[in-house]
Amino acid sequence: MLQVAYIRAHKEEIIQRLTIKNFDAKDLIEDLISLDEKRRSTQSENDAILAESNKLSKEIGMLYKSGNIEEANAKKAKTAELKEKTKSLHLVLSQTQEALRNKLVQIPNIPHESVPAGKSEEDNEIISQEGELPNLGENAKPHWELVAEKNIIDFELGVKITGAGFPVYRGKGARLQRALINYFLDKNTSAGYEEIMPPLLVNEASGFGTGQLPDKEGQMYHATEDNLYLIPTAEVPVTNIFRDVIVKKEDFPIKCTAYTPCFRREAGSYGKDVRGLNRLHQFEKVEIVQIQHPDESYKTLDTMVEHVADILRELGLPFRILRLCGGDLSFTSALTFDFEVYSAAQDKWLEVSSVSNFESYQSNRLKLRFKDEDKKTKLCHSLNGSSLALPRIMAALLENYQDADGINIPSVLVPYCGFDKI
Repeated sequence: MLQVAYIRAHKEEIIQRLTIKNFDAKDLIEDLISLDEKRRSTQSENDAILAESNKLSKEIGMLYKSGNIEEANAKKAKTAELKEKTKSLHLVLSQTQEALRNKLVQIPNIPHESVPAGKSEEDNEIISQEGELPNLGENAKPHWELVAEKNIIDFELGVKITGAGFPVYRGKGARLQRALINYFLDKNTSAGYEEIMPPLLVNEASGFGTGQLPDKEGQMYHATEDNLYLIPTAEVPVTNIFRDVIVKKEDFPIKCTAYTPCFRREAGSYGKDVRGLNRLHQFEKVEIVQIQHPDESYKTLDTMVEHVADILRELGLPFRILRLCGGDLSFTSALTFDFEVYSAAQDKWLEVSSVSNFESYQSNRLKLRFKDEDKKTKLCHSLNGSSLALPRIMAALLENYQDADGINIPSVLVPYCGFDKI
């Protein structure tokens, strides 16, 4: 979330820039500043009373020593009155701080100056495209037909066991999935990312820290009895490793990668755009996370984008990179680049990665800080990206690499899965 002091100092700029996200922040920020004024004045009044109470306590001690019992008792009664007043002020202060926090969490992150205006994904800016689009001819099949023929992914069995959006991978399908996971992790660790194996359930504090709560509560699976949430992405547990941490400046950049299953409720729609692997409730993903010095975070974002692009080049998948417009930018992100791969049999582009800079938005929630050269405590910047999400990568590989004899395996994956054709 944004810092109150920053909002006070840049009120008009924030209101204007949030219009890029199609978010009208004027009333919310006015209310927030009003609450902050009340908090400050209440705190000031309380501090003054405490100072007076401390002064009276010293005087009372001296009066008792000098034998001025009557005057001492009068001042003691006064301190009792002041104590009752501070109780009331503490209650007002607590209620005001809670109301202030509730306003703060409703304000999204400010978009970077390069974010284009727009209402939806239709307005995203294509900044580059690589790879030749395959021409498979009229007999090309979508992946949901291919996997049924080869018996490598069973969607109906997943429905039987759990429900729609929970496929069962089997045989060479399971081995190809595992090959992709290991390949992605090896690429990431060779680039200096530390591999993490985090929990798959998180508490409320973790969901709040990275911005999933309260913004995306309806999209998360909730284990109500234990009040734990199934993770929608490894970003949540991995970034929360650094909650309430003061990072040493010499440790920048901190780089982590993790493979996890991910769980999202949002896949509850039907139609050709969500058939097969295109959208699932449970899916596998390898994530990269960086904690960085604010001066270096946008250079880091560029290196993360290039890292993902290099993986797609090695897989031989045509891809394009989009800069998300304000209307498609997430609540917590300042700047996001999406990767889409071309799916030949479906004749469409499928999103497989988002790489984002959150600047200090998550760090303020996480209390993730570092000390600069002047020993002043400042907020770190956090970044993350999919490297990569597996379902649509799998869909594109199956469709793009099909021929009359089966499905070829990209050469970079053959050592990982042990076969070159399905």
